[in-house]
Order: sequence, then C-alpha cells, then structure tokens
Amino acid sequence: MPFALHKIKKTTLTVINKLSDWAMFIGIVLIGGLTSSWYMVSAGSNLTTRSVGPWVTWTAEGRADADPYTRAHFARSGTLNLSTELAGTYVASHDSDGMRLHSSCEYSIKGQEIDARWWSITVFDDNGRLIPNPAARYSFTSDTVAVGPDNTFTVTLARDARPGNWLPTGGGGRLTLILAVVEGATSIVDGEAADLTLPSIKRMACR
Repeated sequence: MPFALHKIKKTTLTVINKLSDWAMFIGIVLIGGLTSSWYMVSAGSNLTTRSVGPWVTWTAEGRADADPYTRAHFARSGTLNLSTELAGTYVASHDSDGMRLHSSCEYSIKGQEIDARWWSITVFDDNGRLIPNPAARYSFTSDTVAVGPDNTFTVTLARDARPGNWLPTGGGGRLTLILAVVEGATSIVDGEAADLTLPSIKRMACR
C-alpha cells in the first residue's frame, strides 16, 4: 500500500510538472506574441516604415492596400490620413542624435526648402495635443516660414520666445514633431528615401 501511494504521488508530481511546463510555454508564447504585435502596431518595422534621419513615416499610410499593422496603427490613433500617394507624414520623437525630444531643451530644426506643393511642421505634446501658448503659435508652413537667401530655414523649439521661426513648447514634457509634405517631388513610398532630404533636429541646450 505505501508503495502504491508513493507511485501515485510520483505520477501526480510528474503530471503537475508537465502541466506547469506547458503553462509556462503557452504564457511565453502569448506574451511574446502580444508584445511583438504591440511593437509592430506602435513602432512598425522595416516592412511598414521608412526612416530619414530622425523622421519616420508609414509607407502605406492612408492607402487602400495598407497592411494590417498600418491599419491598426492609425485606427488606434484615431487619425484620418491622406494616402502616401498624395502626401507624406513624417514623425520625429527624437533628435538627430537619438535623444528623446523634451520641452526642457531647446532645439534647432534646420533644412532646405522642401520641394513640394505645400508642407508644415507642427509640435505636439506626448499625448498628441497642441501645446497651449499665448502666441497661439503651433506650426510653420511653406507659406509662413521665413526662408534665408540660401534657400534654407531654421525653426527653433523653445519654452521662451526666440527670434525668427519660433515654436513654443511651454511645459509640454515629451514632444513629437510632425512634418506633413503634400505632393512632394520625391516620394518615400517606392524606396526613394536616399534621395529625400528632411530637416535635421539638433539639441542646443537643456535646463
């Protein structure tokens, strides 16, 4: 009888161990799958996005043949975007050195006049909202930005007023820049990123 009980206990422990191993395996698979899916929807991959310096764009944005990850990304954000066949939307949450944009720092956004029908640069807080400021200034466009004689422009991000093209950041915390280009001469959709020049984002000072 004691031998039979011992055998039953041993068998039970073996079954429990196997079930625990399977439960752990299934948990790892589920967590890994959910994590990878979340990343693909949030940040994308080389299959769904392209980078030009600090700027990132979703190549199938607004298109009828967009992949499921691109569709999920914009469905979650709740934005209604133009097709990349007509316009490009480029997002930057880091500067050209890879550091996270933050309102405690001052930045210089410098580039050549963009060859497009129209373009704009807008700053948002980390929740995708415009940053309130007394000047009611939230963006610069190809119609309003001051361009130098060398056909370049500089936009300054800072809490306090700066001469020239200044975008207030107030106490916005983490920042995100969105560059919208309508009917640009060069498209990023068909692998032409190497020919596309977008503004650099340089951190000048922090406090």
